[in-house]
Amino acid sequence: MSNFADSPQGASRVPSEAPPEAAAEGLAEAAAEAPVRRPSWRPVRLLTAAVFALAGLIFVTSFNTAKGTNLRTDGSLLKLSDLIQERSRKNAELDESTAAVREDVDTLARRDAGSTGAEDARLHALEKTAGTEKLTGRALTVTLNDAPQNATANPGYPEPQPNDLVIHQQDLQAVVNALWQGGAQGIKVMDQRLISTSAVRCVGNTLILQGRVYSPPYKITAVGDLGRLRKALDASSSIQNYLLYVKAYGLGWKIEENGKTTLPGYTGTVDLHYAAPVT
Repeated sequence: MSNFADSPQGASRVPSEAPPEAAAEGLAEAAAEAPVRRPSWRPVRLLTAAVFALAGLIFVTSFNTAKGTNLRTDGSLLKLSDLIQERSRKNAELDESTAAVREDVDTLARRDAGSTGAEDARLHALEKTAGTEKLTGRALTVTLNDAPQNATANPGYPEPQPNDLVIHQQDLQAVVNALWQGGAQGIKVMDQRLISTSAVRCVGNTLILQGRVYSPPYKITAVGDLGRLRKALDASSSIQNYLLYVKAYGLGWKIEENGKTTLPGYTGTVDLHYAAPVT
């Protein structure tokens, strides 16, 4: 707000009928009595100063954080996916190391003359059934894959939801269970042999099997009677439901008969771990 002496209304308060001399004296007195105006900060000026101060603080913080690097890229940061892949690679190396140690232990155990031939044969049969020994025979391979990224519904089907276009845990489990039902002597998923304690689990669109991570396409190979294995796949209601999505949205499904195939033996630990109450 303007001071009274500076405003037109303040000047007009001098009566117009007064003589010029009186008017001049009145103006002089009003000017003498009016307080001296001091410079004041307006809100706009304060806001402008605050913005510049904040910008300077941001620049200083950015400089101290960057230390000469480019903050626009995350190349120097460790992504979660990179960490998972690195742990998966280390787990694979540990599996190979465990397999070598296990082979040494088995070799030393065979040198022990404390067991009979019958006992050795029984032990070998148990190892073969448990999946810790290599298995060779005719095999059937089932491959499952996500639908193409630009997949659309075929005529007569509703438009797909995101979950309709990817492989789920139950799809993999359905194939594995059907192959066991068909009398498979041994099964491997990707490059790992399954045993009785193996768990086929999916997190997002990736498979986690015995500490290692895999992405589609997923390959499941079973050694056994090929005719029985195929019949078991055809008889599975869960697989028939999956084949509806194959027809509607283009999910991947392929069955191949292999010649003589060797499945690797399971190389991980076979110890069971469970919770126990504290006594």
